[in-house]
Amino acid sequence: MKKDSSKDRFWIELTGLTPQTNHMYQYMVNASIKIADPYSPVILTESNDQYINAITYPDLPAYPTGKTNHNITLLRTGDADYNWQVTNFTAPEKTDLVIYELLLRDFDALHSFDALKSRLDYIENLGINAIELMPLNEFDGNESWGGYNPSFHMALDKYYGTQNAFKALVDECHRRGIAIIVDVVFNHASGQNPYYRLWNTDNGNYGGTASADNPFFNQTAKHAYSVFNDFNHSKTATRDYVKRVTQFWIDEYKIDGFRWDLTKGFTQNCTENNESCTGSYQQDRVDVLKEYADYQWDKKDDFYIIFEHLGGITEENEWANYRINEGKGIMLWNNLNGTYSDAAMGFFTDGKSNFGNVSYKQKGFAQATSSVSYMESHDEERMMYRNLNFGATNTNYNVKDLNTALKRVETAGAFFFTVPGPKMIWQFGELGYDISIDQNGRVGNKPILWEYLNDASRKSVHDTWRNLIRLKLEEPIFKTTNFEVDTNKSSGLKTIHLTLDSATENDIKYITILGNFGITAQNITPNFQQTGTWYNLLDRNMPMEVTSTTASITLKAGEFIIFGDKTFITPEDLDSDGVLNTNDTCSNTPIGATVDANGCEIFSLPANNFKLQIGNETCRNSNNGFIDISAEKNLNYSVKITGDNLNSNDAFTSSFIKNNLASGHYNVCITVENQPDYEQCYNITITEPENLSVLSKSANGKKLVSLNMSGGSLYKITLNGITTETSNSEIELTLQNGENKITVETDKICQGKFEESIFYGDELTVFPNPISNNELNVYLGELNDDKAIVELYSILGKRVYNTETTTNTLKIDATPLEKGVYLLKVVTKTANKSFKIIKN
Repeated sequence: MKKDSSKDRFWIELTGLTPQTNHMYQYMVNASIKIADPYSPVILTESNDQYINAITYPDLPAYPTGKTNHNITLLRTGDADYNWQVTNFTAPEKTDLVIYELLLRDFDALHSFDALKSRLDYIENLGINAIELMPLNEFDGNESWGGYNPSFHMALDKYYGTQNAFKALVDECHRRGIAIIVDVVFNHASGQNPYYRLWNTDNGNYGGTASADNPFFNQTAKHAYSVFNDFNHSKTATRDYVKRVTQFWIDEYKIDGFRWDLTKGFTQNCTENNESCTGSYQQDRVDVLKEYADYQWDKKDDFYIIFEHLGGITEENEWANYRINEGKGIMLWNNLNGTYSDAAMGFFTDGKSNFGNVSYKQKGFAQATSSVSYMESHDEERMMYRNLNFGATNTNYNVKDLNTALKRVETAGAFFFTVPGPKMIWQFGELGYDISIDQNGRVGNKPILWEYLNDASRKSVHDTWRNLIRLKLEEPIFKTTNFEVDTNKSSGLKTIHLTLDSATENDIKYITILGNFGITAQNITPNFQQTGTWYNLLDRNMPMEVTSTTASITLKAGEFIIFGDKTFITPEDLDSDGVLNTNDTCSNTPIGATVDANGCEIFSLPANNFKLQIGNETCRNSNNGFIDISAEKNLNYSVKITGDNLNSNDAFTSSFIKNNLASGHYNVCITVENQPDYEQCYNITITEPENLSVLSKSANGKKLVSLNMSGGSLYKITLNGITTETSNSEIELTLQNGENKITVETDKICQGKFEESIFYGDELTVFPNPISNNELNVYLGELNDDKAIVELYSILGKRVYNTETTTNTLKIDATPLEKGVYLLKVVTKTANKSFKIIKN
């Protein structure tokens, strides 16, 4: 080999190579260490290649088993350059990005670039304008958790396909307006990396640690999140390696951006056990990452640079604002999995569901382009898994129910895509993927469930998110800086208000988004920006007249509404009637019209066109109930009322009242003149009040009486001339010694009146005397369960009544007694007493 001392580089020139032929080579270092070229675009591996099928990688050369070992560089010359079809691709604006993060291994059973290319119709239809591929560089093994164990950073992993297959994927994505972002892992490398093997404590094998003289790797990690072998980015050799690799990917594959994994690991100031240091501001990694950013932008001016930093806002702002005046600036991952998941599950205490940081302003950035927000990623638990296993419940609502859980994911989307700034979703999140990240181990293979598309409820999530993405991308208001996100109420009610100050007469100027993440129906104050006509943008632009900006709106549990001051027309349904243009035989139906399956208007009235007020009978059998009908829209109506021996037909235009109705069940049906297919019916019930019922009870030895009352809404109780009013059905009153007269009435005389006399005291007492109402009350004092004998004699000495009792109050029916004078004799354990009784 030759050496260029000025660059401290060794090089060799190979001649006489046969074009379009597979050549293989390794470097032999110190006569013992065999390594593939660190800058290999393709390598062959002795233990993995035989498991890569010919569909994924046609004509893959066989590894020369028995002739060597370790990885080998594959070299070909004379092959025709790939013929790029798209040479003038313009990447989407950063604020418009809707990124689809995917792992080829778990996205399609063929796990290849070609397989993904065949799925682009699906991705494009969803509205995605950027795909973020988990690491594609050569990694240990075939089925890796996304390639986060890189061995050769420049080489494309063959498990996904050939170099030309990847180029064809990028080309086709560009043709469709979709950018390609690749996840890169430059904070570490596996033991198979050639530069690790050349200087380690394992004699050039894959284990051990980096040796002290390694110009690329640290002996021990300088941050708290290390896996594998930690790169030392303060070293010139490392920085040159990273720059050369990034340039190759940009030049060779025409990719549009990098997502840099674990940028916290780019410092040299901390230790592997000091998370506090790793998470704090570190000037050295700020500087080196800016240096890498400059190099990428030098190679491609509009290159997306996204950091997975997930750290302090001060350091993140250093990158977010870097060269922002040139239209650049670095984007930062913004993890909102926890708060969106809590909202979807229905939990709100202590700010759990406050996902307000979806707003770049609340997060602390100066521009929307700085924050790539996501509800799910490859690293986070799936929202649907949490909903189905841990969602909130009550008697009437259960987040754990599949369809309910899916609807709540739709609502989460409404409060995600509509906030200005780039967004990212994880594969199949749009179909409510509910397999836990920990199934088959956190990094293990996950089921590929394209059959979700056949489930109407899951397809509804997809379609709702697609419409939200379309709304975001097509309406300028979603780039506004004038917006407010209110997501911290303990009720679970959330709102977003957007205003486009520069709106033209054709633009939507105002958006109001209302959502109920609670598990009961609730009223929400919309605070519309103006009165007038508003349109439900995701429900056929259904219009609603707003006369008060603060009049409350009732939202069902898990429901959301997106209102706009103008309509949002989708190209597939130009008249917003819910029938696609291809099936619509009436293409110009007015906004809000009810149509048939062919898109033709049919007569209908608003659901709230009729208001019915029911009047119940004021007294039993009074026959004074009524039905009062009013209509919002004046038309020639007919109303038929049947029930309880009634069959009436009447006409009205705006209001009608039917009087003199008895209690019972009625059917009310309203029709409209010249509209034979229209009928609106109601089942109603007219009630009558119950008769007053009172049960009194006094306890032995207690100076109290309790009354249990029913039949009324208000009770008037008079005890010994003192009146008390109550709406309670039970009351307890204090008695006086001697006779106590009680009356109970309601606010309706027709319900009747209750009267009773109760005697309290220790002495034997008889009342009333003379007898009135043919009833004689005998109070026997405290018997304490002893017997009392009571006898009644006529003036001639004939016994006309006798009884034995252990109760302290006795009522004697005097109806059979003739008028005259009687003698009442009472004998108890402690008394023997007689009373003269008169009946007039």
